[in-house]
Amino acid sequence: MGKAIDTNGKSYNRGLLVALLLIGSFCTVLNQTILSTAFPTLMKAFDVSTSTVQWLTTGFLLVNGIMIPISAWLINSISSKWLYIGAMTIFLAGTIICWSAINFPMMLIGRLIQAVGVGISMPLLQTMMLTIFPANKRGTAMGLAGIVVGLAPAIGPTLSGWVIDNATWRDLFGMIIPIVAVVIIASFWIMRSVLETEKSPLDFLSVLLSTIGFGSMLYGFSSVGDNGWGSTKVLSTLIVGVIFVALFIWRQLKMDDPFLNFRVYKSKEFTVSAILSSVVMMAMVGVEMVIPLYLQMVKGMSAFHSGLTLLAGALMMGIMSPITGRAFDRFGAKRLALMGMFLLTAGTLPFAWLTKDSATMYIVVLYAIRMFGIAMVMMPATTAGMNALPMNLISHGTAVNNTQRQVASSVGTALLVSVLTNVTKNQMPAKHLLTTNPLAYADHAINATLSGYHAAFWIAIGFSVVALIVAMFLKGSNHSTHVADSEPAMAKGGAAE
Repeated sequence: MGKAIDTNGKSYNRGLLVALLLIGSFCTVLNQTILSTAFPTLMKAFDVSTSTVQWLTTGFLLVNGIMIPISAWLINSISSKWLYIGAMTIFLAGTIICWSAINFPMMLIGRLIQAVGVGISMPLLQTMMLTIFPANKRGTAMGLAGIVVGLAPAIGPTLSGWVIDNATWRDLFGMIIPIVAVVIIASFWIMRSVLETEKSPLDFLSVLLSTIGFGSMLYGFSSVGDNGWGSTKVLSTLIVGVIFVALFIWRQLKMDDPFLNFRVYKSKEFTVSAILSSVVMMAMVGVEMVIPLYLQMVKGMSAFHSGLTLLAGALMMGIMSPITGRAFDRFGAKRLALMGMFLLTAGTLPFAWLTKDSATMYIVVLYAIRMFGIAMVMMPATTAGMNALPMNLISHGTAVNNTQRQVASSVGTALLVSVLTNVTKNQMPAKHLLTTNPLAYADHAINATLSGYHAAFWIAIGFSVVALIVAMFLKGSNHSTHVADSEPAMAKGGAAE
């Protein structure tokens, strides 16, 4: 990868810097899903209910989602070296609190602190990868970032199940602490300031509107599974969220120096790619949650084995991300996205006819095909959108894209879980059948449950078809439409080859 120049005009080893970024970010993103199969153990350890323990993930995603819009201001205002060290140190502090937690509130506080670090490090990873590589190499760069974004959350449940079976829940955090500590120490020598910064005052009203808006919206969607769409809590938090997000966007459009620049949507290519990656995210995250439920509830698998069933798909995503990144540099996003969306749709369709006797290997193969398709779309589409923006808007584009994807993930999961619950509930046999004919009741109950899963998968198929249509609007080119205004910034910011 050779030498490159940082913002102080000093040369640095880009290969080492990228490796350090990827290792640190992998540890932080892994934490999004690492507790999902550990919930029963934690419920026993802290004597809490299912809805309470769920906050370890819900709270994490909420704070993470709230931090992402703030990250654009932080990236533009603070040296990337010290921002990365700061984010990783915050994350390490949260991890140590979780590892040493003696009660549930302490564990939750640790998770929320971790989320602050992740909310900064993820957008920083993407912005740095887009800045330190020239436009014709950004596909490869974002493919490497895709290993972190796609693989880490996907292997979380399997890794978690294995650790819980062979060690204790504390080891889920204990194994990460030394790695993150080494990353922080190495950052003092290897990490460099590669992003241009400018001193701009923090607009506290924007922070407040963004926090209440995105926080309420994400909380509302994450509550749908437990409370249903008609619940006062869900509706009121969603309405508050929409109002505050609208006020936040209106304020940003009025400001000369916005906290989060929504003018990135003026670029048609960016808008199309942001919509595409959001819809793909809805198709991915929703199904990722529904399949383990089906494997455990209908096929009676253990948490670890249901996580293991998804591992081939997760590895497929990790293997394919760098390959599709290089393919993007050669062929552009449109061909890759259309082929990927076809695979995603074809891989999701058979799920609508699953039975209680469907072979586990059949599910493994179908899920791997879906993840192959997603790997062909996610990072290439994101890179195409970023290439359409001038250099000074990349941190804003990253933050807008990540925020939109976070909201889309919550919406996708909420829709699939609520459809699954409602259809199952509506088709359940009458209770009196349980006493008069228990076998018929059990048979009807399984069919009702399967109907719920089929309905949820039809929603996921709908997302895939919508994304396939959106992919048709991508441009065929892989080159930056802003190469001219990127070049001076690149030469200065250390992207020159």
